[in-house]
Amino acid sequence: MTDPNGDPPPGPPSAAITRRRFLTSVGVGVGAAATVGGISGYALATEKEGHARAAAESVVPFHGQHQAGVVTPAPAHMAFASFDVMPTADRDELKALMASWTAAAASMCAGEPIGATDDGPRLAPPVDTGEAVGLPAAALTITFGVGPSLFTGELGKRLGIRDRRPDALIDIPGFPGDVLHPMRSDGDLGIQVCAEDPQVVIHAVRNLVRIGRGTVLSRWIQQGFLPAEHDETPRNLMGFKDGTNNPKIDNAAAMDATVWVPEDEPQAWMRGGTYLVFRRIRIQIEFWDRTNLDEQENTIGRRKGSGAPMGATHEFDPLPLDAKGDDGKPAIPIDAHVRLAAPAENGGATFLRRGYSFADGLDPVTGEIDAGLLFIAMQRDPATQFVRVQRALAGVDALNEYIKHVGSAIFAVPGGVGPGGSIGDLLLD
Repeated sequence: MTDPNGDPPPGPPSAAITRRRFLTSVGVGVGAAATVGGISGYALATEKEGHARAAAESVVPFHGQHQAGVVTPAPAHMAFASFDVMPTADRDELKALMASWTAAAASMCAGEPIGATDDGPRLAPPVDTGEAVGLPAAALTITFGVGPSLFTGELGKRLGIRDRRPDALIDIPGFPGDVLHPMRSDGDLGIQVCAEDPQVVIHAVRNLVRIGRGTVLSRWIQQGFLPAEHDETPRNLMGFKDGTNNPKIDNAAAMDATVWVPEDEPQAWMRGGTYLVFRRIRIQIEFWDRTNLDEQENTIGRRKGSGAPMGATHEFDPLPLDAKGDDGKPAIPIDAHVRLAAPAENGGATFLRRGYSFADGLDPVTGEIDAGLLFIAMQRDPATQFVRVQRALAGVDALNEYIKHVGSAIFAVPGGVGPGGSIGDLLLD
């Protein structure tokens, strides 16, 4: 498969201090000292540690046909930030912000600071906040999107882009059982930041927020995580494997059919892009933990240990939707989550999931653990993909007894850009 992210970005000016160069210089010194002692630190590393180090130090190219962070393998840490455009900001200011954000993102994803950390005026704040200096790129990806509200009302009129809203950028309808908090939902702009190192993630978010000050206002920020080592399908906080039936990101034909907006899209700025649906799903952890294993497995429709569908043997066995148990009832209960979400039950509808767990301490009102799933779905048409499946789930899914959807947003993710380009160019020109 051709790398959807294109060629790597050009290097920074030679005078800049780079995170990777700093790490390399430290590594040389450590290696020399180890050799003097008659032993190499790398020689003692296990193969697994070597893979973990390679992932942490890897650079995902920022530039290309598509934005990174869509079909890129999901790293261990994620933060999603939503912003509202200030009521005084005009089109030129927003375009300038998108250019600044794009340039900063390209530098950070390359493992470089936004600007030199030791130069510049001493009586002004540093260009880069500095907490990632010396850290590797950690597979950082930064993915930009725009919400429906950018095109509507006075904002859409002020920006002059009302006629540039794609038909597929719908307002997500309400579903039975939704308990959506307005300050955990929606937004004019959205940015997904993912990396193997949580400090690299927060550094990126912090600097994007800082750059946006005066043009946009932060609406909400949510952080999530995956297991640090997840060679197998990662487990969510319910203890079940999550994402077994995801379409394969290395299958270009599947990604074209499921994720990427087609090249004949009337809105040129969306060609090579996708649509991102974000849902904050609160799991009633303590209620779930008191539920017996049979009930948990019947609710999901899979075995908790192996991940195999009920009525099958292995995790990746096809769902035996017609199989019967010894009692003559469906092996996968009719209200089980995996049955109701299955493409076969939804006219073939599917999408690419990028799910992350979250844990935000105790709910100050209930005193219960505030934890759950940050559900991110990438698709080419939300109405026929996410909305269709969620309507089926919202009605009779047995899982609804244990979860609540408390946040929701949708963003159009434009296609990628080449070096020197800006994510907002085609939309705002």
